[in-house]
Amino acid sequence: MSEYNNIMQRKNEIMLKSVGIDYSNYETGSISFDYERMMRDSGYSLSEVMKIQEDAGVGNTPLLELRNITALARRVSKTGKAARIFIKDESCNPSGSFKDRRASISVYDAKVRGYKGIASATSGNYGAAVASQAAARGLKSIIVQECYDSNKIGQPEILEKTRKCECLGAEVLRLTVGPELFYTFLKVLDETSFYNASLYSVYGILGIESLGYEIATGCREKLGKDPDAVVITHAGGGNVTGTARGLKKAGAIGTKIVGASVDLTGLHMASDKDFNRKSFTTGHTGFGIPFMTWPDRSDVPRSAARPLRYLDRYVTVTQGEVFYMTELLAQIEGLERGPAGNTSLAAAFIIAQEMEDEQIIVIQETEYTGAGKHLLSQLSFAKKNGIDIKIGNPSAEIPGANIILPEHPSMLAVKEMDLNYYKKSYVVNVIKHKNTNLLDKIDLNFLCEETKMDRLCMLELLSNMNVYVREVL
Repeated sequence: MSEYNNIMQRKNEIMLKSVGIDYSNYETGSISFDYERMMRDSGYSLSEVMKIQEDAGVGNTPLLELRNITALARRVSKTGKAARIFIKDESCNPSGSFKDRRASISVYDAKVRGYKGIASATSGNYGAAVASQAAARGLKSIIVQECYDSNKIGQPEILEKTRKCECLGAEVLRLTVGPELFYTFLKVLDETSFYNASLYSVYGILGIESLGYEIATGCREKLGKDPDAVVITHAGGGNVTGTARGLKKAGAIGTKIVGASVDLTGLHMASDKDFNRKSFTTGHTGFGIPFMTWPDRSDVPRSAARPLRYLDRYVTVTQGEVFYMTELLAQIEGLERGPAGNTSLAAAFIIAQEMEDEQIIVIQETEYTGAGKHLLSQLSFAKKNGIDIKIGNPSAEIPGANIILPEHPSMLAVKEMDLNYYKKSYVVNVIKHKNTNLLDKIDLNFLCEETKMDRLCMLELLSNMNVYVREVL
């Protein structure tokens, strides 16, 4: 216990050493910090990021039109209309996902700063991306994974990612689900003096800005216009944040940013009992909502992933709908891809039907697939764990009890999530964590920027919480 307490008490010191960012430099008020200055102080412009990625074989991925899926959306649409659906094929990156963009900048920065190795805590594609980029630049890599339940049973998708990380030369530390992940990761950083390739550092977000930028410029080159909407699979918030920032840097300020997550309501992400009752390891509400309403729960003091700054809409889809769209993409478009990007595809298929034929909707990423990621592996594993697999109406799906594959494409639907509710939850969490009821004007401005709420609405919300701003008392 003394070792545990020692490590946890020194977490800020360990993080400073492993990332090289003194987050205290950006604190500006009781709760506020200078987010944009933190991003600028990375030292890498967007053009420099894109050059680093080009040299590493990352980015410049194809923008593909899904003509057959668009035609199907129009066929089942109540109006007979649907937007043209495009997909950014990020599976063409070296390790097979958009996460190469994040890893490329962190690994490059680690190399420039003279680190001998790089570490990351992730059970997702990011581990493979870090391992791939580290191998290319001659650095060692350690990946810390939550891999098993207490019976040492692991999901096929996570085991597939373990295999890929090891194939790319990484040392993988496999843990059971629970609170030891952050402690173990801190201990690794402390003992090795490796670079922390955090998903939530400025470098992890800057790397995705190129994706948003490419989507805007690619649409202009192909179609002569910006996309009307971009649908982004939402988990920890970095995907939304980086893509939206890149779109804005490209001048696509009219493009709607839509977040999409798999609905895993009722399943607790830190629960040993629930760990193998879910069939998605990322892109679900178990990450999407907690990280939206309190982004600084991450492994750095101030997360660079701030999704509420950018989201215009947030929807969820069911596990069965994502598996259905995964199969549909393969069978009518000839593209076999993993489930993460197909979360956005399922949402985009439905949202496209709300739009006009001439409008453009882009699914922002795809990912590689493999034996463990394949929907048959996931569905077989679910069945072994007592999940009922059915064909019917996906609206009746109960996470952890059943997975319902749609009987017909017209049955797909999105569930609208109330962004205003999550914005209020974020403000409540900020006040709770800082334990204050008196703010300064700079804090008020910060909260407005964080939530895209106007000043009067924010003042009313704070007043209802018995929190007041000095200059407007």
